[in-house]
Amino acid sequence: MRVKINKNDSKPVRRESLKARLIKQKYLYIMLIPAIIWVLLMCYLPMFGLYMAFINYVPDGTPFFQSFFGSEFVGLRWIKYFIFESGDFYKVMRNTLATSLLTIIFSIPAPIIIALMLNEIRMKHFKKVVQTVSYLPYFISWVVVANIFVMMLSHEGVINGLLMKMHLIDEPIKFFQEGKYFWWIIAVANTWKGMGYNAIIYLSAIAGIDNAIYEAGMVDGANRFQQMIYITLPQLKDTIVIMLILAVGGILNAGFEQQLLLQNNQIMDYALVIDLYSYKFGIQESMYSYGAAVGLFKSAISFVLLVIVNNISKKFDSAHIM
Repeated sequence: MRVKINKNDSKPVRRESLKARLIKQKYLYIMLIPAIIWVLLMCYLPMFGLYMAFINYVPDGTPFFQSFFGSEFVGLRWIKYFIFESGDFYKVMRNTLATSLLTIIFSIPAPIIIALMLNEIRMKHFKKVVQTVSYLPYFISWVVVANIFVMMLSHEGVINGLLMKMHLIDEPIKFFQEGKYFWWIIAVANTWKGMGYNAIIYLSAIAGIDNAIYEAGMVDGANRFQQMIYITLPQLKDTIVIMLILAVGGILNAGFEQQLLLQNNQIMDYALVIDLYSYKFGIQESMYSYGAAVGLFKSAISFVLLVIVNNISKKFDSAHIM
């Protein structure tokens, strides 16, 4: 047994050894074995393919591993080519960052608002119906979502029809023929598809707030709106920070399926994000090493951003406590 002294208590606190905890919770660890095996096989084992980003891999008809490990090692040549020589770096990064930032701007407040509104509904059956309808889009395929947006934003679609009936426009807007609209369309589609599912996370956090805080607010004369603003929202701060960290860490994950399904030749300059670019050259053009290098570059930048934002959030929390 290890003995740990608690700073707030003079009595020593006994802590079980690792062996004792393993024996005590052996059945839980046994249940984890399939999940661990799956993670190793599906997440870590394929990572040997990252080596492709540092070689000049060209299929030559020989067995895969023979040609793979026998290819010329070129180091960071492909990443340097993408950044300095390809001529596509600025355009790809502009589209990726613009789409991601717009998505973050829309997708962070939207689920919070939905969760706050659902929390104020007192009719349980109506609340369940609204909650189900709101997170249903999350389970819809992007193929279906893309068709919905194409139909709604088409020349004779619902959106153009409403805008013309409200006399806001004189002629239909060509949403999928002008690139300036594409980033906004993707951001709205991403937000609409995920906001109901993300609202569940905030609803769970709201359910964990102590009712005594609300009772104290009622004693002080706070109405329901004031309780929502001054009690519920501040209590959601940690959850919001975590969701923001995850969003910023994945800022280069601007999407792939939505751009692939909604793009066309007229707006390709605005639709070509980093994942679609990697697919275009890595699969369609058979430049496997180049596509792998672009994907590795994206993952490395995402990791750095995640670490930076995480450290900033820790400093913010420390300053807030002090």
